[in-house]
Amino acid sequence: MTLRPARVDDHDDVVAFTRDTWPERELDDYLPRTFRAWAENDDDAKRTLVADDGGRAVGVIQGVHLTEREAWVQALRVHPDYRDRGLARRLTDAVLSWARDRGAVVCRNLVFSWNVASLSLARSLGFAPATEFRWARIEADPGADPALDVCTDPDAGWTFWTDSDARDHLRGLTIHPSEAWTLSELRPADLDRAAAADGLFVVRRDGTRGLAVRNRAFEADGERWTEYAVGAWADLGAARALVDAAARDAARLDADRARMLIPETPRFVTDAAAARADVSGDPDFVLAADLTDPGVGAGE
Repeated sequence: MTLRPARVDDHDDVVAFTRDTWPERELDDYLPRTFRAWAENDDDAKRTLVADDGGRAVGVIQGVHLTEREAWVQALRVHPDYRDRGLARRLTDAVLSWARDRGAVVCRNLVFSWNVASLSLARSLGFAPATEFRWARIEADPGADPALDVCTDPDAGWTFWTDSDARDHLRGLTIHPSEAWTLSELRPADLDRAAAADGLFVVRRDGTRGLAVRNRAFEADGERWTEYAVGAWADLGAARALVDAAARDAARLDADRARMLIPETPRFVTDAAAARADVSGDPDFVLAADLTDPGVGAGE
């Protein structure tokens, strides 16, 4: 088998072995929807590879260079008939090597917390635990009225973030501004950009008490959502203000619902629930590979 860049004509092969990735769960794999676009739009910052056996794609992976120092790996899939042959390691090592050559010093990935097989695989491939999060889901409400002052001051928001429990737990990571379902370190420029788009929400009461950053709007299952790259707060009052601000913002943007990344801790999850947000049932885990370690991505 050889590894090569993905082609559009690999689509049917990839769909065939990713159509039922998690048969025990009512969860569709996103690859049948995204692979064609990935193959068509690979550029210097993205690398989609397939494992080729006699002209048939039997494995796939994608690497993304998110920032100068951060990369992401996703969509590692191997045809059931080709598992336990070291193919997952070959695909992952190829992406880690590519990311290192581009100057990245860390490569992260996301694994559903219930996916024990993928967690085990990630650890065996050199990824170490980084953080975990959940989604707070919020109904759009044009009448939501935050009880506390909510402003758009990026400097106040950044100062709060750098000294917050949320940043410590998340290790500085939030949803990346331009890549769905990837996380990178939040930067001051991200707050400036959000403020310019009326997507920054900074809660004040006797100082700065909370922060949320709108990331994007998207369609899923016939509904429109707004997404907030992170929600961070110092107390329940600030949590309620941010939930109300997101509900009002989602309505203003003609969305049906909003979702906000929150740290997976008892306080943040119960605060979100007390603020009348729904909370996703399972956390998501983020793992990280240290690309300064020459043994990571070098194969066995």
